[in-house]
Amino acid sequence: MTEKSIKHLLMEDKANEAAEQLRQNKYEAALAKYDTALDDEEVKQAVAKIIAKKVPENDTVDVKKFLLGSVELTSLSTTDTEEHILAMVERVNSFAHDYAELPHVATICTYPNFARLVSESLEVDGVEVTTVCGNFPSSQTFIEVKVAETALAVKDGATEVDIVLPVGKFLSGDYEGLCDDISELHQACDGAPMKVILETGDLVSASNIKKAAILSMYAGADYIKTSTGKEKVSATPEAAYVMCQAIREYYEQTGIQIGFKPAGGINTVHDAVTYYTIVKEVLGDAWLTNKWFRMGTSRLTNLLLSEIIGEEVKYF
Repeated sequence: MTEKSIKHLLMEDKANEAAEQLRQNKYEAALAKYDTALDDEEVKQAVAKIIAKKVPENDTVDVKKFLLGSVELTSLSTTDTEEHILAMVERVNSFAHDYAELPHVATICTYPNFARLVSESLEVDGVEVTTVCGNFPSSQTFIEVKVAETALAVKDGATEVDIVLPVGKFLSGDYEGLCDDISELHQACDGAPMKVILETGDLVSASNIKKAAILSMYAGADYIKTSTGKEKVSATPEAAYVMCQAIREYYEQTGIQIGFKPAGGINTVHDAVTYYTIVKEVLGDAWLTNKWFRMGTSRLTNLLLSEIIGEEVKYF
């Protein structure tokens, strides 16, 4: 190789390095508009204060009715069968008649291979067909596989799509790769709203959660969601608080409203009321609709219904 060729290669390497730095700087610049240097203990104290002072006043039947209408009735089990999913859909259909005075659930959420079944058997207007896509719950596969799965789910009738943040890319600082993945999947949704699951238990710190939330919204998320429910740590009030802060600040910067969905580990009515309260205190009434606030759970549905009715009900 000639000296001229070597110099040319060195110059090419430097140009590529500079271009890569420029691309990464774009995402760092986006993050720089927000306060991401959060103190975990301060977040914990702020949440404890909200829970102690505000949760009791929201422990009402009206709030529980609202929460029932924000539930994403979910089945994401290895043992799911067409018969099981169909039975779940039929309960949603019959609920609209048996409890006509109460709000129906917001969505039915399943794996993507059940999208057509849910879409074709669901009879209730206003209930969305949600599927988890993009190699849920790990997000660890080829982007082509994620895109194909997402596109097929939408083609089969999914009206909303949940994907998982590529957590490994975030932790390694590959913000460009992370945003590219989310953006490609958003395009594959073909207009169907897309929720990005941050898997907050794996992000560990409040600072990381806020950065991941901002990058997800920047890349095209229509909602941000706490967890898959498949990891050791799922939704927490502290993660919800930080994510709602990010949503509020993003709205102030861009004028774009982003939805919020806590999911995983919502086991009691008190848990649900706590998340409602955090949304109310941080984001305000504009987010208190079943379009902008969702809860991913199944076990909670009967608990909410029981408290609303005033006796134990096992309907779902």
